[in-house]
Amino acid sequence: MATESAWDVLESANLPRGYRVEITDGKIIMTPQGEEQWKVILSAAPQIQAQLADRGDILSDVMVDFPSSQYGYAPDLAIVAPEAEHNSRGRYEWHDLEAVLEVVSKSSQDNDFVKKVTLYAECGIPLYVVIDPSSALCTIHSSPQPEGVYASSEPVPFGENLVLPLEGREIVIDTTGFPRG
Repeated sequence: MATESAWDVLESANLPRGYRVEITDGKIIMTPQGEEQWKVILSAAPQIQAQLADRGDILSDVMVDFPSSQYGYAPDLAIVAPEAEHNSRGRYEWHDLEAVLEVVSKSSQDNDFVKKVTLYAECGIPLYVVIDPSSALCTIHSSPQPEGVYASSEPVPFGENLVLPLEGREIVIDTTGFPRG
């Protein structure tokens, strides 16, 4: 049986274009995507894709099924494990993700710094990277714990390489071109 998803309620909804839609604590949250977010995604995604080759996939703003019907996130960037397969609804599930990268905006700070850290750690997502243009800093969270925390956090200032240690390989992202907000 497929995991129930908060996205199921939105399947037939007519949502406005240009808005990011997520579900947090059972509430539908719609926010416009900011310019800094878009530029970071545009810079990072091709770098990740080029290094993945056929060993995984990358998603951007694509809904992922999480174990609770109270949450429906579409990460800014998600790295999917090589062996992952779509579920019966044609989506990946939380356990298929090797890393999630979220770009912070003023409207998403609470979600990115608090709620997503907790959920992603509880779900056992190996790496959660918070990219914050306002502080020009990336933070790599690793070693997820079942109680909803990551045991390790490593800051990486913009201008340095962001190194993501994945299963049997690593991805290196040049952050030099990331915009500062």
